[in-house]
Amino acid sequence: MPKNKLSFSDLGSLVYSTNPEAMRVEETPIETLPAEKQKLIVLLDKKQRKGKTVTLIQGFEGEEEALNDLAKTLKTKCGIGGSAKDGEIILQGECKDKAISILQQLGYIKTKAK
Repeated sequence: MPKNKLSFSDLGSLVYSTNPEAMRVEETPIETLPAEKQKLIVLLDKKQRKGKTVTLIQGFEGEEEALNDLAKTLKTKCGIGGSAKDGEIILQGECKDKAISILQQLGYIKTKAK
């Protein structure tokens, strides 16, 4: 999810300014949805990973800090490495069932999809 990018229409007729306030763009705060309203998708992926399987958790909506906290919890409970960015958590290895189980315990997923 890209942060606020400026386009020429946002600047109006401004071409160049030395005023530091001229380019100030107010960022709207991203609100983290509660766990029960998150629509997370858990899947396995091998594409562009040199044949290694990873577990992807996509669809997280909220602050980057909340995403990182969820990723840390999943990595700790699964005992594996991974990363989180742009609303997506990447867990190393094939741990889809374990990740779904943990997400259910945390209230993110109500039923297991087939």
